[in-house]
Amino acid sequence: MADIQTKPGCPFCSATAEKGFNIVWEDEEYTAFKDRSPASAQHILLIPKTHIDSIKSLHQTDVARAEKMAEIGHSILDKLEVSQDKRRMGFVIPPFNTVNHLHLHVQELPYTSWLKSLMYRVAPGTGGNDKDFSWFVEVEQAVKILKKGQDVSVFAC
Repeated sequence: MADIQTKPGCPFCSATAEKGFNIVWEDEEYTAFKDRSPASAQHILLIPKTHIDSIKSLHQTDVARAEKMAEIGHSILDKLEVSQDKRRMGFVIPPFNTVNHLHLHVQELPYTSWLKSLMYRVAPGTGGNDKDFSWFVEVEQAVKILKKGQDVSVFAC
């Protein structure tokens, strides 16, 4: 079993069915559960069992982790029969996230309201950047940024 490190008081470090989480997928290193306040028909959060504060905590050495999370997210959406063109997966960037534990939003589009869609707005990169100013980064954008040795932030990167 993986060496799991948790943070006292972190609600996601104790994400279990016994604690009221609707678990949809789990292995030794990751857990996926339904979002308690979904922005779309299918809205799942995928977390590492080891506590990591956020996407801002990841670096070039964490590319494989981000890629693995994307792979798991796609597998979950495959099982839910969500078509490729209706998928959105990404991370909310602090200080705009609600829980300080790395979590990948695995979603089926469309969003339930235009207001919820604002939270997950994708800002494609321009001028050599992989993303522009936004508080959400798609998982593929995050992987590209990390591979270049850059940190993911709200600002263009």
